[in-house]
Amino acid sequence: MPKRKPLITKTVEEQLEIIRMGTVEIVPEDLLVKKIELSLESQTPMIVKQGFDPTAPDIHLGHTVGLRKLRQFQDLGHQVVFLVGDFTGLIGDPSGRSQIRNRMDHKTLLDNARTYTEQAFKILNPKTTVIDYNSRWLSKLTFAEVLGLTATQTVAQLLERDDFNKRYRGGKPISLLEFVYPLAQGYDSVALKADIEIGGTDQTFNLLMARDIQRQYGQEPQVILTLPLLEGIDGVEKMSKSLNNYIGITESPEEMFGKSMKIPDELIVKYFELVSSLDPDGVRAVKERLRSPGINPSHLKRELGRDIVAQFHDEKEAKAAEEAFNKIHVEKGQPDVIERVQIKDADGNGIWIAKALKDTELCESTTAARRMIKQGAVRVDGERISDIDLRLTPKDGAYTIKVGKRRFIEIVVK
Repeated sequence: MPKRKPLITKTVEEQLEIIRMGTVEIVPEDLLVKKIELSLESQTPMIVKQGFDPTAPDIHLGHTVGLRKLRQFQDLGHQVVFLVGDFTGLIGDPSGRSQIRNRMDHKTLLDNARTYTEQAFKILNPKTTVIDYNSRWLSKLTFAEVLGLTATQTVAQLLERDDFNKRYRGGKPISLLEFVYPLAQGYDSVALKADIEIGGTDQTFNLLMARDIQRQYGQEPQVILTLPLLEGIDGVEKMSKSLNNYIGITESPEEMFGKSMKIPDELIVKYFELVSSLDPDGVRAVKERLRSPGINPSHLKRELGRDIVAQFHDEKEAKAAEEAFNKIHVEKGQPDVIERVQIKDADGNGIWIAKALKDTELCESTTAARRMIKQGAVRVDGERISDIDLRLTPKDGAYTIKVGKRRFIEIVVK
């Protein structure tokens, strides 16, 4: 009978180099080495988890930082668990919150989870990913078991958390439900017998508490990997849809490439480390090139933009997106093909320009549309407009709308 081909083939040092890339902290690294050695010797994959509370329906590049690290573990032969926090989402993660979070209903969380998991498979290998829901065990705990879980920690330990401490000292309310959140997340690691948990640096408190809770339940504690929070294309704030500084992984190739070109020069290496398809040698080469005299950072941003688009679309669309960018920004033209939409003037009063921009998704809201108009960033048929109350009335042909430097659409009003 032929010998089974090993699932885990890379040496401990080879695995460590990949795992360390883009990681802020590994706690503790000596335990990670021990776990890798054991898995290599026994050909037993480590269980690597990351939890995602589906509080929004879409994923942007900031979310993919953890997903890429999970994919690296998959490629090394380990078992990845994409944990949907459909139960912890009912509580709401208090991390970074200055006040009590509004609670979400379970149906909304499950609806969001469907799009989360679909989009996650743009990075993760669906054949080797375990998708689990923490309601599977948390919803079944008896009250006595919940009391046993709360007994593993003290109020003093919970108040060591920076955001809880600030709220407590500032006289802002902290609900008992919020205290339960890190306990529930920690119990997830017990239920899964996790070897490793991944999370952003804002999750450090929760991840460390999970180690302590595993000990209380007689398990070897997990190793935690904290990953940096990715700044948005403004270069200042954490990437966020609400701050409009994000690159969405379901956006058009042109939009993704154009936004990539706005990344500040000082973040080029970080983006290559965290969201590109390059391996450690490739990232080192980028660092060397960036240090070379005479290098134009925009050339590297173009490479990054093509890489990002190719990951979520394909190579052909990445090339086309760069060509479209050149036509608009270098040749000062407009795309050869512009999406055309038809809007019905139901009441005969014309279509309010701000609503048209929102409905065609050129702006996220009518408020954002009014702001763009006031900033002189909106053109209708080539003319910059300043009237936020402008209405588009039916005419022969279409209105050509341009927002910012690269977003175009044609609107036919009927």
